[in-house]
Amino acid sequence: MLPELRYPSTAQDWRRLAERRLPRFLFDYVDGGAGDERTLAANVEDFAAVRLRQRVLVDVDRVDTSAPLAGQRCSLPLALAPIGLAGMVARRGEAQAARAAHAAGVPFTLSTVGICPLAEVRAAAPAPFWFQLYMLRDRGAVRALLDRAWDAGCRTLVFTVDLPLTGMRHRDIRHGMAAQGARPALIKALQVLARPGWLADVAVQGKPLLFGNLAEQVPGARDLNAFKAWVDAQFDPSVTWKDIEWLRGHWKGRLLLKGILDVEDARSAVAVGADGIVVSNHGGRQLDAVASSVSKLPAIARAVGGQTEVLVDGGVRSGVDLFKALALGARGVLIGRPWVWALAGGGEAGVRSLLATLQRELLLAMTLAGVTRIADIGPGHLDAD
Repeated sequence: MLPELRYPSTAQDWRRLAERRLPRFLFDYVDGGAGDERTLAANVEDFAAVRLRQRVLVDVDRVDTSAPLAGQRCSLPLALAPIGLAGMVARRGEAQAARAAHAAGVPFTLSTVGICPLAEVRAAAPAPFWFQLYMLRDRGAVRALLDRAWDAGCRTLVFTVDLPLTGMRHRDIRHGMAAQGARPALIKALQVLARPGWLADVAVQGKPLLFGNLAEQVPGARDLNAFKAWVDAQFDPSVTWKDIEWLRGHWKGRLLLKGILDVEDARSAVAVGADGIVVSNHGGRQLDAVASSVSKLPAIARAVGGQTEVLVDGGVRSGVDLFKALALGARGVLIGRPWVWALAGGGEAGVRSLLATLQRELLLAMTLAGVTRIADIGPGHLDAD
């Protein structure tokens, strides 16, 4: 048995609570990565290897952690990344997380394959939130999603470019998450029964557990497996930069391309009119042989940072990691697993607590590095020795 945590503070604390409270297949879906999970581990380890310069006797009486992200003033340069099925870890989870992000003054990004639909998230958090999209084979469905996102007040679109096919995620296979049939259903049912709190709060009281934004596209499909089969069939491996140009022509707001890990791809993103890029390997969930996001960040920031907004995700676990990302050239970060762990462990209050901790850690890092403004953080704050 995992010990209960009365006062969770760090992302790792929230992870332990999530593991205690979620059915195994659902925890591993959030927690796991592709292959042997080496890239997943490298995302965290490479952040840990970065060293900062500590400075003293600098006037740091008024440290300001606020900064703009995608034209939106934020309390710290951080956004909640899009996470599919987040509404499965807590009752109407995306709505809870959106409220927490709004209260903390940072953007929330709703996944195309989230449980809560756009309208529900808009009702939960009146501030503009971001929307994430995949390029589906059905371009009519894509246009409909873009229109609904705009009508819901979204002005920033995060388009995921690194998922022509789903990565090989062995944990999902072992626990029946990636399979249908009697045996996988039995495995998942036993895991659900082992978590009666989740069963009552989410499975019973959190219905409907469907991909809310796709309900109109899959008429008559009233179960999550049918939705998942439709979504898997809709991933389009034929998408090229021409399709991004088409997307750019249909979206009137800001466009961020998420999943850039190569300098040449970053330059192509600028050429097609992206307003920003997210340096990302999909949290280590796609190809388990690529470099960590943070190791690729400096070169990409040097190449296109003066032309577009460069963000990074993958491996950010603290406000100190956020400081490191800024020093390496990012304008801000996206966090994924940490906010979902906090949501699973403590609902909206858990996400609020996590965000407050991240802001406090960032403030302390800035104070001890001798810098008072986000815009002044740069390579000079890294320890090169």
